[in-house]
Amino acid sequence: MDSSNHLKAAAWWPSPAKLNLFLHILGRYPNGYHQLQSLFQMLDFGDRLAFSVNDTGLITLSPSIEGVADDDNLIVRAARLLQTKAKVTQGVHIQLDKQLFMGGGIGGGSSNAATTLVALNHLWQCNLSEEVLAALGLSLGADVPIFVHGKTAFAGGVGEHIDATELPEQWYLVVNPGVHISTAEIFGAPELPRSTPPMNWQDYCFEQTRNDCQQIACKRYPEVAKLLQWLLHYAPSRMTGTGACVFATFADQKLALEVQAKLPCNWSSFVAKGVNLSPLKQKLYEVNAARDMN
Repeated sequence: MDSSNHLKAAAWWPSPAKLNLFLHILGRYPNGYHQLQSLFQMLDFGDRLAFSVNDTGLITLSPSIEGVADDDNLIVRAARLLQTKAKVTQGVHIQLDKQLFMGGGIGGGSSNAATTLVALNHLWQCNLSEEVLAALGLSLGADVPIFVHGKTAFAGGVGEHIDATELPEQWYLVVNPGVHISTAEIFGAPELPRSTPPMNWQDYCFEQTRNDCQQIACKRYPEVAKLLQWLLHYAPSRMTGTGACVFATFADQKLALEVQAKLPCNWSSFVAKGVNLSPLKQKLYEVNAARDMN
């Protein structure tokens, strides 16, 4: 862990990863956005953020992410958005412990933004409702509301229509093939399927769903296709989001770890448990309970 590990555990707020267990593209809205259906699976693994509230009114971040100006970072943008919305005069210094792959389709940036909104709503005592926070999050990115709500959920529209659900808590091996895929490139591809029939959530079955972005990603990025072929020898596997990460599904942790140990060394990976309530929501419940006891 990095040098900020001296911070007390209570200071850290989780910023969990997610998987899209499937991703169907139903069509396109007049504004160009795609109409989607997906199932967001929360994981018990992710980044961490620590928040040191101060009276400067300034919002600062360390360490900066290489290639991303702090002003463009979703963490800083989320903090400023909340500060403006709730008319907060305080500032905050935010420390980031980055564990998740960048641009892998596992929600790192969106999750960071959601954790910032949820944590600072508590620490700055803004008292905004979850619905208001989710609406703020939507202005930052389509996936942010999912992390604000913090529950495994079906999502529709551009991702803003959310229906919480509960799934058996399975284990996932998540692997990064080491390529960066642009979401805009995939959604802009002429050959992208855009007419998948809508499904009823009650009819969900993993085997009867797919990721409509996967075939295009495999064609344009052979390393993704190679990774998928490798994983499918061991377990049901699929690309998450617009990629590039691919996940394999297991009934228990031991099996997932055994397959992880066989991975070629040029692929990065982690094993995580799928959870119905995200670590961020669990943290919020804990801090609220502790506050109510005092």
